[in-house]
Amino acid sequence: MIGLRSAIGFLTILPVAPRSGARGLVTARAWFPVVGLLLGVILGAIELALSSGQLLSNDDHRPFPPLLSASVLTVALVALTRAFHLDGFMDCCDGLLGGFSRTKRLEILKDPHVGAFAVTGVVCLLLLKVSAIMALPLGSRLWVLLIFPCVARWAVLLTMELFPYIREDGIGTPFIGRAGILQRLFPLSMTVVAALVLTGAAGLILMTAAGAVAWGVGAWSSRLLGGVTGDVYGATIEVAEVSILVSAALLTHVFSEDVFISGFSLLNW
Repeated sequence: MIGLRSAIGFLTILPVAPRSGARGLVTARAWFPVVGLLLGVILGAIELALSSGQLLSNDDHRPFPPLLSASVLTVALVALTRAFHLDGFMDCCDGLLGGFSRTKRLEILKDPHVGAFAVTGVVCLLLLKVSAIMALPLGSRLWVLLIFPCVARWAVLLTMELFPYIREDGIGTPFIGRAGILQRLFPLSMTVVAALVLTGAAGLILMTAAGAVAWGVGAWSSRLLGGVTGDVYGATIEVAEVSILVSAALLTHVFSEDVFISGFSLLNW
């Protein structure tokens, strides 16, 4: 279980990482969606607490205002991941938007200081997350909260597979070129099963949206940098999370408020 413990320790604040250090990260990538599902369970528990048990009933009354609940959930996810992915997203905003050459962009990505692009980008990102969670109907919100961190962490595996890593000694180095066929199939199959069980067929639409975003971020970075970095991985997760939440909110608005409940209907039998 070293890979699982390494993945949890790397992606969250939970103190379970083994002492093997970087060696444990070799197999950690296969467990990324599992860690995302763990984060989803924690968010789901917070949502249930905020809604005081009303989530599974037909009563729309909530003791917490929707905006406050959505903000608490967003802040909780930032805290659980110690803003690790947000840091990469902010670096990418400064580097990819503020640099005018490959060398300058890579230099900015390594700079620990924060610029105007980073501040503007992270504000927009967090606003979109809060707004999308707030827009989700009460009956669908729990299931989307359970699945979206899982799907986003599966999406970053696509970026790892499809685009070259350009740092010789970066934070993403342990994950590159180390996955066998089983380590590639396990996260995909696990994510598909989780999406179908928790959100029904609509969950596959969320996976498609996240996969398209992961490819887009990787392609954009490769065009500007010649490949991807650890910061790009973090940015991929953040943008994928936003794309999933926004897609879920739009699906419930266009089709039905219970579009994400059908996959869980087996529990009602």
